[in-house]
Amino acid sequence: MNKFMVGGISGVMLFTVLFGTVYSVQAAEKKGTSPSIALETQQAAESSVQKTQDARNFTDVRDGHWAKTDIVTAVSKGYVAGYPGGLFKPDQPIKRGEFVKMVVTALGLPVETTTGAWYESYVKVAGDNILYSTSDFANNDKEWNTNITRQEMARIAVRATGATTTEDDKWMYLATKAGLITGLGKGELGIDKTTTRAQSVTIIERILTVKDGGTLPVDKYAVGSAEIAWHGTNIFTVMPEIYVTDEKDYVGKTIEDLWNEELMVLETKDGDYKGVLEALIAIDLADPNDPNLKLLPPLSELKWFNRSGVNDGVPMEQHPVSEKMDSYLLYYKGKEIYNNNSARYRSSDLGPSVTLMGMNAVKLTDMRKGILNMPAIVYHHKLHDLPVDIVPKTGWVQNGDKLKIEIHSPSVVAAGYTSHILLEVNGPMFD
Repeated sequence: MNKFMVGGISGVMLFTVLFGTVYSVQAAEKKGTSPSIALETQQAAESSVQKTQDARNFTDVRDGHWAKTDIVTAVSKGYVAGYPGGLFKPDQPIKRGEFVKMVVTALGLPVETTTGAWYESYVKVAGDNILYSTSDFANNDKEWNTNITRQEMARIAVRATGATTTEDDKWMYLATKAGLITGLGKGELGIDKTTTRAQSVTIIERILTVKDGGTLPVDKYAVGSAEIAWHGTNIFTVMPEIYVTDEKDYVGKTIEDLWNEELMVLETKDGDYKGVLEALIAIDLADPNDPNLKLLPPLSELKWFNRSGVNDGVPMEQHPVSEKMDSYLLYYKGKEIYNNNSARYRSSDLGPSVTLMGMNAVKLTDMRKGILNMPAIVYHHKLHDLPVDIVPKTGWVQNGDKLKIEIHSPSVVAAGYTSHILLEVNGPMFD
């Protein structure tokens, strides 16, 4: 085919650009569609194609870059752009105002032009749509030009999907549970760490997926860490098949809300003892990558107590934890705040005592034979040198009892004994 050049544009290209558009407009007129709308649609499509092509050619976002797909998609949608010289700058930190602008634009929220700072119109829309509140941080130039943290990004992301909470330490839990935010590896949340342009577009694409009714893969280690940061335990993330109950027990809430975080601080009635359970951490022994295994000595050195004889604090029978890997470990991270009466309360750096109730052995004599059929104490060298219990996933019964987790004073005598129920649920076998 013969070609001619006009101002550096080939005849084929010129024909496509000019006559292709004219054809579209003429076709629209025949169909009764407004030519202006058809032209705008054509131009938008051409613009999107150009943006996509530009995004694919970013010199700092090569093939294989972990966020390339999301970056190309985001640029083609028009809520983020590159920099001169074919750069995207994926690792550049992003400011609060920039992220809010991107979210507002990606959600297609109408924005009115203002004469103020570049971010003001987007901030107003964000406030009107409950994406931002002045209780988050002050509405001023300094704050909006501050790099956004992962915690702040999680809060906006959750709000953008329509969820909310009144607990500031719950945003990251909601974000990770929905798959909006993933961890930095091994359960690390990095809530105070800043985020990048690449991370931002990835999170916004996840927001749009959820808004469209989609579901996202979840980083279970991040969810577990976020649950601990929220209310002091991860049992609902790690062992959800154990601590279950009827939905009528938490109408208008979630089962996680049944955990009584406010009762994790225990002060005896006589005022002589005070301690706190800072966290109850579940560890899945069947998962060799469980990030909380780092809290323990090597598993090969741990034993569980089968209620046999004890000599100078050391059980006479040794039962390795490593032989019961189809189990959970519960690690009780606590501390004593004060003890003004050692005659009544046993002093311990481990803090208040914790008891698991409702998981019963079919035959206690079987446990003494080395069959783990109910929760048992875990120790390293001597009994009570670790704040850990082992819970078999199967083999125990409830016998009509509900499952309870109780925190109580380390009492030596009955006087002054105080306890709190942190959780009470039906459990999987309650009749």
